[in-house]
Amino acid sequence: MEKILGLDLAGSEKRPTGYAYFHGEKLKVGVLYKDTEILELAEGFSLIMMDAPLSLPEGRKSIEEMGPHFRECDLMLRKLGYKFFPISLGPMRKLTERGMRLARMLRQKGKHVLETFPGAFYDRRGVRRKDKKVLLELYRSLGLRLEDREYLQDELDAIACLLSGMAYMEGRALLLEGKDGLIVVG
Repeated sequence: MEKILGLDLAGSEKRPTGYAYFHGEKLKVGVLYKDTEILELAEGFSLIMMDAPLSLPEGRKSIEEMGPHFRECDLMLRKLGYKFFPISLGPMRKLTERGMRLARMLRQKGKHVLETFPGAFYDRRGVRRKDKKVLLELYRSLGLRLEDREYLQDELDAIACLLSGMAYMEGRALLLEGKDGLIVVG
């Protein structure tokens, strides 16, 4: 079975990037900041599920260039009623650039990197995206053994990324695939 790493990527190295993975039966959850830390952690994994846009809309050569704001996969997400920020919106630009750069570097190392979206993961289960107590209850109801501590939203979102990767590997994920991108929703 593939080793899966869930990453809730931040748009900047100054903000926390959440990570989640299984080490045997134990769930490991935490945060990193620097690209070098992320790349080092990812060494031990074959599938990286990243909460960040990993492609641009067809016809758009760069994030700075004017052009389409939505990819086909984004439009599919919207059609299903999942709310999200377009990649061309302020802070999303940095996240998109960082996500695309890290995905390219990881793929060059032979890693399988897929885009995922925790917001849709939560929406599919009918839970509020930013309610940490409810998210912890959801994860515990799914059989995850979480430490009794305060979690950052980034860490909880990384768990959603990890679970989406597991659903993908088991053929249970929703795949929103267009000519210019793929979003995996667990």
